[in-house]
Amino acid sequence: MARGADEYLVTLDIGTSATKVVIAQLIPEGKPRVVGVGKVPSHGMRRGSIVDIDEASDSIKKALEEAEKLAGLEITSAYVALGGAHLQSMETKGVIAVGKADGEVSQEDLDRVLSAAEAVSLPSNFEILHVVPRSFSLDNQEGIKDPIGMTGVRLELKGTIIYASTPHIKNVTKCLEKIGIGVESFVAAPLAVAKATLNKRQEELGAVAIDLGGGTVSMAVYEEQELIHLAVLPVGVGHVTNDIAIGLRVSVDLAEEIKLKYGSALPANIGKKEEVDLSDFDDGEEGVVPRKHVAEIIEARTEEIFYLVEKELKEIERSALLPAGAILSGGGANLEGVEDVAKRILKLPAQSNYHFELSGLVDKVDDPAFAVSAGMITWVLENFNASEIKGTASEFKMGGQFGQGVELAKKWTVSGKKWLSRFLP
Repeated sequence: MARGADEYLVTLDIGTSATKVVIAQLIPEGKPRVVGVGKVPSHGMRRGSIVDIDEASDSIKKALEEAEKLAGLEITSAYVALGGAHLQSMETKGVIAVGKADGEVSQEDLDRVLSAAEAVSLPSNFEILHVVPRSFSLDNQEGIKDPIGMTGVRLELKGTIIYASTPHIKNVTKCLEKIGIGVESFVAAPLAVAKATLNKRQEELGAVAIDLGGGTVSMAVYEEQELIHLAVLPVGVGHVTNDIAIGLRVSVDLAEEIKLKYGSALPANIGKKEEVDLSDFDDGEEGVVPRKHVAEIIEARTEEIFYLVEKELKEIERSALLPAGAILSGGGANLEGVEDVAKRILKLPAQSNYHFELSGLVDKVDDPAFAVSAGMITWVLENFNASEIKGTASEFKMGGQFGQGVELAKKWTVSGKKWLSRFLP
């Protein structure tokens, strides 16, 4: 897809623990080039949701400024990841009669059946974020990937609806409006994570992409290259830090340092004589604690996290039935032994995997914690037409189209062209 060298794409991931911004220059016929990256601690967030607009806005502003300084650009709008336990999914289907008299399925029919699939009843204060097609049926023929040009009378779509809390969307919008940033589109964070962790073979065989965030853990389950389930769990690796703080009677900041330096989810692999000297971290602290005890605390919480994931898999009848296994990302994927705990609890192969088709300052995003930010670049390029991907940063101020986020996301859902293209030669 040819694009002018002056086009930029900005992604924003407002996490519970950290807020991250990535600026990518869109290179004609080449990999997107990372030119700016910003990462700062998040404030005003809890379990993926905003609890203080002023504090959250300040964190976003600092991350944007950090990325702008590195890139030498001014950011005016961004593609924004939506996470949090409010994010949910459900199966849907749409049915229409083929419009043409000769029964040939057209793009107009495809648009209509996608719109029909959106006609569902949602809980109060929720709205549709994405409709992800899975397969089509034409009369009695099922499992069709691209129905355009085929002949029939009754066209049916099966897919997955992802919906989000309207108040949360409005709060994120207010935070960005407060600092003069427009929203190009909202993207469900688990979809972005899958783009940064799963390859097509894993999606075909069956896999679950698990993002171990600070306040939440998200999961997206794929089978036969189709999204079959998405969920966000209200627990994260930040709870591991809190557990260490309580267990060792130290501050949360000190507990985080201990977790990063000595943390392990495998107490059986740690010798009884290994110790953690608290005074090495803070002169005001005294005492020595067994490193094995720290690992036992970490193991208990990571087990709980993966038992919750396993519960979700059981509900969709995929427990121990995903050949490609569990693919881990997020900051928690850096924790020693977390893969082994995942294998034991989920009864699946498990690995930490993070890949991206980017160039430029790749060393600054070469961390599983950037899975959402980097994956969102791929997701946007695959699901929006060239004319819809607007420059969101420039050397001069460009007017952001504020408040169009959800409408742009829905525009993608109504047009199945980009989704269908992955099945075409």
